[in-house]
Amino acid sequence: QLQASGGGLAQAGGSLRLSCAVSGRTFSDYVMGWFRQAPGKEREFVAAIRWSSNSPYYGDPAKGRFTIARDNAKNTVYLQMNRLKPEDTAVYYCAAGLADVVVLITSYDYWGQGTQVTVSS
Repeated sequence: QLQASGGGLAQAGGSLRLSCAVSGRTFSDYVMGWFRQAPGKEREFVAAIRWSSNSPYYGDPAKGRFTIARDNAKNTVYLQMNRLKPEDTAVYYCAAGLADVVVLITSYDYWGQGTQVTVSS
């Protein structure tokens, strides 16, 4: 139901745009989030946005460099990542949830399969 794509290899300072396509059901009341997990580290919050509003939420890794956006007509959420750093290397997951605390993993009920982002120095 959540299909993440757009990952790949980028050089430091470069950009990637991740997509999360939603299918099979309606998530109109949900918040859509992006998380990432690097090898040996815990999954961390990156950004979130609600289908019903344009107010984004950003975690520390994303502030000033990443932008989350949604296209309701395409049922797709995007994460534009600019000025990438090697420490951005991780598997990026999109997720959907109803809870208000968008930074918590436990707020999300549905998860995509993840897309690998690798940033070389």
